[in-house]
Amino acid sequence: MTTTLSSPVSVLPPALRVIAERLLNGGALLPDTPTNLLEVVGILKSYGVVLGAYERNLRAIAEGQFLELFPFFKYFNGEITWGKLLRHWWHDRINYEFAEYCLRAMLTHGGGGVDAYLDTPEFIAAAEQAIQAKLGGNPVLLLLHRLFPEFLLEQVRLMVYYQVLGLFWQVMSPLFLDLSDRYDRGEITSIRDVVEHIQAGLVAAAARPLTYSVAIKGQTYVLLPGHAHLTFLRDAAVPYVEAVFLRSFPFMGVLSYNAQAQHFPGDLSQFTYGALYADPLPIGSAGIPPTLLMQDMRHYLPDYLRQFYRQSLRGEDDLRVQICQSFQKSMFCVTTAAIRGLAPHPLGDPNHREENLAYLIPWLQRLAGSRLLMVQG
Repeated sequence: MTTTLSSPVSVLPPALRVIAERLLNGGALLPDTPTNLLEVVGILKSYGVVLGAYERNLRAIAEGQFLELFPFFKYFNGEITWGKLLRHWWHDRINYEFAEYCLRAMLTHGGGGVDAYLDTPEFIAAAEQAIQAKLGGNPVLLLLHRLFPEFLLEQVRLMVYYQVLGLFWQVMSPLFLDLSDRYDRGEITSIRDVVEHIQAGLVAAAARPLTYSVAIKGQTYVLLPGHAHLTFLRDAAVPYVEAVFLRSFPFMGVLSYNAQAQHFPGDLSQFTYGALYADPLPIGSAGIPPTLLMQDMRHYLPDYLRQFYRQSLRGEDDLRVQICQSFQKSMFCVTTAAIRGLAPHPLGDPNHREENLAYLIPWLQRLAGSRLLMVQG
């Protein structure tokens, strides 16, 4: 029998208390319904395919486009043909720009060991060696580097995040595709199963090292060494949730970046523009980065999910908005897996209910302004 939450939960409004109770009993942020399950698994199937393309391109850029001043062909993964060029001009391609939006959010908000390591003397010295090798005695570029030493250093930091996000998605893509396969086999029958599958995948990859080296003129330069002990969960997954799911940053053209306009807070910690907060309606507009993701995912929807969308009031006329809504539901499941993984004790453990509740309250307070309550219906 479900027990009544004790007094600390009184700081939460009633709707969030229901969610807290569900979490404490091993549930998820998203209610467990057949429709939610269908949407979440179906959209993660599509997302897994797209992430696979994203991560391959990110790592190709990190390894093959290091400090290229004019990377015209960075989305070609090293294979430049007239056919690919024509499809690129016709926009008949994967929209890799969304991946760059995510990695810039990670660079902006930092967090984790990668962010700390990029400010160490060891990294700065290694980056300087790579910069000098790349400039190759070019007097003009060497002069510019001497005048503005932080510019190329920051570009190297950006290249590191190309690699880090690529390595993160290299784990998440097959994890989501395996989820879909298990659903097709009848092994995934609830939202709780989805969360447990994702959590198990995160735990299994937790200690996977994050390393990065680049080859320049036949010599290898190590920028993220193994002895830095940077790992998948602590230094990629957790900062990703913070930067992309929760904080992110405003889309260009939606809010003014003029500081005097004060359209958004000057304190990065107060940003609430992440995937869990975004309104599906503007996301469906032209020029908004997540539109690119929705456009990519619409090509890989499983038949059962596309049929589900066709049965809606507008059918496929607002397909991108429907995809966005399903995607947000799936990201609340991923967030639940992260919350469960970071909890002081298993959330279904009745012996540590009060400690887990104290841990959950700040999370729910932070998510109160997100779309969390919108997906409860």
